Order: sequence, then C-alpha cells, then structure tokens
Amino acid sequence: MSSNAVIDEGRGRFEKALTHLRDQLKRIRTGRASAALVEGLRVDYYGTQTPISQMAHISIPEPRQILIKPFDASALKELMRAVSQSDLGAAPQNDGKVLRITLPPLSGEQRQKFAAKVKEMCEETRVSMRNTRRDVNKQADTLQKDSGLTEDEHKKLQTQIQDLLKEYEKKVDETQKAKVTEIESV
Repeated sequence: MSSNAVIDEGRGRFEKALTHLRDQLKRIRTGRASAALVEGLRVDYYGTQTPISQMAHISIPEPRQILIKPFDASALKELMRAVSQSDLGAAPQNDGKVLRITLPPLSGEQRQKFAAKVKEMCEETRVSMRNTRRDVNKQADTLQKDSGLTEDEHKKLQTQIQDLLKEYEKKVDETQKAKVTEIESV
C-alpha cells in the first residue's frame, strides 16, 4: 500500500459518511414537502416489508402536499396505514385512487426540535470521520513500519490526513447550516 492509497481510502470513507448524512437529512421535515419524507417508509405488501418508492409514484403537486399514487390500487389501505403510523404529523386523505398528505406548517418548537436533530446527526458524522482518521493514521503507521516510510514522509502523510478531515468537516458544517436554514425558513 502506498501513501496515495491511504489518502484515497480516507477520502472514500469521508465521502461515504458525508453522503450518508445528506441522505438522512433529506428525511427531516422542513417547511416544504419532499418525496424523501415518505420514500423510505415500509409497507406490508403481501407479507413483505416494501419501501413506498417501490410500490407507488410519489409527487409534490403543491409546496406542502405529497401525492402517493400506488401502482396496485389494492395496496392503498396498507399505504394509508404506514403513512398514518409514521412521524410525519399529518393524516393522509384517501380518495380511492391516491393518497394526499397535506403537511401542516411547522411550529417554532418543532423547528427547534428538528434543528437540534440535524445538529446531533452532523455531530455523529464528525465522530465517524474522526474514527476514520484514526483508522487511516494506523494504516500510515503500518506503512511506515512495513515499507520503510521515512519519518518526514510519515509526518507529511498524517498532515494530509488531518487536512482531508478538516475539508470534510467543513462540508459537514456547510450541510448543517444549509439544512437548519431550510428548517427555520418559512
């Protein structure tokens, strides 16, 4: 393994952590409706827990409304049950063909709660990234012992790993700021 391979592995793991965070943040409610709020909900469909995104078309006809049109109309009751049991805070309306979910506006207390949840998720991502840095630094130590990396090269590699961590922590901070702004905006 070379120094570049160690850096590339670190970058890949940091990128995965950041992507995971962004996917998780899509599921947090803001002032606007989003298909991501219901895509991951699982529905008991013929005895199998199936994500809504695999059994229905999800659209956003209005800023605070989600429309779910199942491919199989017989699944409408199960879809309705899954949405009702979710933590969306809105009751779905069933017209026999589609489900309409009108999201109520967020209260100030809800906005604070969601902003705190975002902060918590971002901090978990930072901890994960620091653990990745520790693992990558161990690889750098092993590389020094096994392939005769000089002390200066080892220090330079550790500095590159730290700089990479700072770069990705900055991206987490930017993601957090953007999501909190989105939650707090009307």
